[in-house]
Amino acid sequence: MSPREEFTFLRKRHVKFLKRCLQVLPSSLTSFDTSRMTVLFFALSGLDLMETVEDISSAERKQIIDWIYTLQILPQEGQYESSHCGFRGGSSLMGDSTKMPKSQSVLELDSGHIAMTYTALSSLIILGDDLSRVNKEAVLAHVASLQCSDGSFYSTLGGSENDMRFVYCAATICYILQDFSAINVDAAVTYIQNSMGYEGALGQGASLEAHGGSTYCAVAALDLMGHLKSAFSDTQHERLVRWLVLRQTDGGLQGRPNKPPDTCYTFWVGASLKLLDKLELIDKEELRQFVLSTQDPITGGLAKYPDSPPDGLHTYLGMSGLSLFGEDGLQPVNPALNISQRAHEHLLSLHKGWRNV
Repeated sequence: MSPREEFTFLRKRHVKFLKRCLQVLPSSLTSFDTSRMTVLFFALSGLDLMETVEDISSAERKQIIDWIYTLQILPQEGQYESSHCGFRGGSSLMGDSTKMPKSQSVLELDSGHIAMTYTALSSLIILGDDLSRVNKEAVLAHVASLQCSDGSFYSTLGGSENDMRFVYCAATICYILQDFSAINVDAAVTYIQNSMGYEGALGQGASLEAHGGSTYCAVAALDLMGHLKSAFSDTQHERLVRWLVLRQTDGGLQGRPNKPPDTCYTFWVGASLKLLDKLELIDKEELRQFVLSTQDPITGGLAKYPDSPPDGLHTYLGMSGLSLFGEDGLQPVNPALNISQRAHEHLLSLHKGWRNV
């Protein structure tokens, strides 16, 4: 990228790109069919930041909300215990829908997925749903069943890694549903503390390499659980901030040392610094120009690197990162939940209603 080249935010093209993502899954992303819920989340979130979610017709909005609820696994005596509940990632995981209700499955190892549950709940909030059809007790039972003895979480009962990503998902789900009784918070905090490495940042677990993504998951989870200010010493806090600030290279932000800058870390690193009240230490204009250099001027959307194909994840995370830095035309972002402040305010209104019941 030429240091003198100036880029502008191609808003209209990005709106069209994300609206296409709502309708079809590009051939390049067919491997994501079982995690289509995340594709939906990135598309809706990006449109929300550009204040165009309201442009979705009421019929289409209802269709999307209903689709999300078809992927909820509900408890059923003799077949589904509450520990298996939550949300699936896509319709292809539902088995033979002609033989079972759409909210059920005939797959023997069928189970909710903690990341898909987080993105499903977030998408419902963005769309203005009241979460009344969410079986909160079953979802929380599923979260509780995934916590390991060291405080980390699996993604699903079907078997998976257990690491910082799913600690974050557990914290977001409990925050959204306003019930942290499903997790051992002290154990989760200890897991995060033990994951701080010699570099000064956090890895996916103890003795693992520090990374921008896992650092965000740790910092945001601590914030949601109310332990961000108490989990680290002043020295640890300073070293963490230093590590995050040093991730700016060639204008953009990288996920770890000796890697090229990548659009998605505009959010992962930027949001971590925002939560630590140190966002001003990043060169805002240099970062902005890097992110905008990854735009596709024809199809719209943002890519991982300049001159690379765009996708929903990098489009949303690039925009949400720019929003943290006050980009014109983008709504403010809640850095801990990774949704707009508008959507967060809707969630807070639901919380108030639940407390008054």
